[in-house]
Amino acid sequence: MSKEWPLWEVFIRSQHGLAHKHAGSLHAADAEMAIRNARDVYTRRNEGVSIWVVRSSDVVASSPGDREALFDPAQSKVYRHPTFFPMPPEVKNI
Repeated sequence: MSKEWPLWEVFIRSQHGLAHKHAGSLHAADAEMAIRNARDVYTRRNEGVSIWVVRSSDVVASSPGDREALFDPAQSKVYRHPTFFPMPPEVKNI
C-alpha cells in the first residue's frame, strides 16, 4: 500500500514590500522538497522573491458562518481604519 506525501500550501511574495499570496498546493515529502517543488511549479519566470510553504494540516481557518461574530465588532472601532493616518506619497505598497 503506497502512502501519499503530505499536502503543502504555497505562498509567494512577488516583490519586496508586498505580502505573500497563496499560489496553490502541492504534495512533498518534507518542507525542503516543498520549497524546491514550489519554486519549480510556481516561479518559473522569476516572479518571486520569497516562498513560504505550510502543511495544509497545520492551517487553521475560521468558518464563513463565524463572520459576524469575528468581524462585526471591529466596525464600531473606527480608529482601526487607516483613513485617520495621512500617508506620505513616497510610501508605496502598504
